[in-house]
Amino acid sequence: MVGIYLARGMLIGILAGLLAFGVATLIGEPPVERAIAFEAAQATGGHEHHDAAATPDTVEAGHSHHHHHDAQAADEEEELFSRGTQGGWGLLTGLLVYGAAVGGMFALTYAYAQGRMGTLGPRGLAAILALLGFLAVVLVPAFKYPANPPAVGNPDSIQQRTALFFILLILSVAAMAAAVVTARRLAARWGTWNAGLAGGALFLAVMIAAGYALPEVNEVPETFPAQLLWRFRIASWGIHAALWAALGLGFGWLCERAQSRDLQALRRGDGPALF
Repeated sequence: MVGIYLARGMLIGILAGLLAFGVATLIGEPPVERAIAFEAAQATGGHEHHDAAATPDTVEAGHSHHHHHDAQAADEEEELFSRGTQGGWGLLTGLLVYGAAVGGMFALTYAYAQGRMGTLGPRGLAAILALLGFLAVVLVPAFKYPANPPAVGNPDSIQQRTALFFILLILSVAAMAAAVVTARRLAARWGTWNAGLAGGALFLAVMIAAGYALPEVNEVPETFPAQLLWRFRIASWGIHAALWAALGLGFGWLCERAQSRDLQALRRGDGPALF
């Protein structure tokens, strides 16, 4: 049965990745293009400022050398994939793979949680798990280490920033799991509502402590437009929200549909339905 859930989750995850690609194309690509244009303008402005300090004689004497150097640098800095490929097939492939992976993990979590979270039906359970997953995997870590567009961030610190983000991500997922387990154990004694509040308070306490313990990372240039920065970050959250919403709603619908077919098949003596 776990294999069936896994197949369903990966299928819905791929479809959710396709939806996320549509959202990314509509609201994500414009801020990226503007950020790339800003980065290019900054580089061009710095180069022109350097050239203005040179004398006409030195410019003329070194013209051929600079021309050769610029051509060589252009070849070295030529992108392996064009911007159109990155924002098209590259983005689509990445989101489909990401959606399939998240869908598979979501399905395994659903299989474990089924029957352990009260009397929730397939749609209710999938919706709650998707909401909790979005909070733990996307939203809460983004408050400490939000996504940044091109032209933001020091390339020399990318390994450190990546490590810090994954540390916070692991802590967030573990804290959410602990909060759910705590709420489930307290539900019989405190009631579902109070137990849920206690679990939420535990999650918030752990994440606030982690946020204060982990170091700050602020590498946004002073000249970078604040409006563009937040448009990019909001677009990033919107892309993830679309993926998780589609995953929760689609997986719940598929499981409920399959459950109805399973009941009919059970009466006939057949096996479980895959979809």
